[in-house]
Amino acid sequence: MSEESNIRIAGFIGESITDGPGIRAVIFLQGCLRYCPGCHNPQSLPLWGGTTISAHALFARISANPLVRGVTFSGGEPLLQAKPLLPLARQLKQESYELAIYTGYTFEEILSSGGDALSLISLADTLIDGPFLLKERSLSITFRGSRNQRILNIPSSLKKGKPVLETSSRWGTSKPLFS
Repeated sequence: MSEESNIRIAGFIGESITDGPGIRAVIFLQGCLRYCPGCHNPQSLPLWGGTTISAHALFARISANPLVRGVTFSGGEPLLQAKPLLPLARQLKQESYELAIYTGYTFEEILSSGGDALSLISLADTLIDGPFLLKERSLSITFRGSRNQRILNIPSSLKKGKPVLETSSRWGTSKPLFS
């Protein structure tokens, strides 16, 4: 991880089953410019809050747990720190971790803007995209806060140049969380 710079995080959970399938580590990035009404992580919104940590130190924390094979970047807004997250994402992929990224941006916005954000999501397996919309809030959908958010298969989406929904039952896209 030679091109490393510090990452500003709001928090780290070493074992989670609520931010993606399986037992996974979750990194909550600090800073978001959207300020969605009803945000689930309002403490992560200020750009200069949280603490800083290196990609190397985060990878060490993740890899210390042999049960963890998936990692989620959540927010705040991970794409605001796309450049410092790139070395960590590359290391995770090299070591065969499954990577999911939550973002308030849509796949189409990321694709058209390019740059480090597109480079970062190209290393992900799954993208949960779109802003949280309070009027679309639902407790009956898995791994999302509002109905407008999509769970996308990123390799397929990038190959086709358009959003491709994740169909894996691991992501629970076909059954409600509560009936």
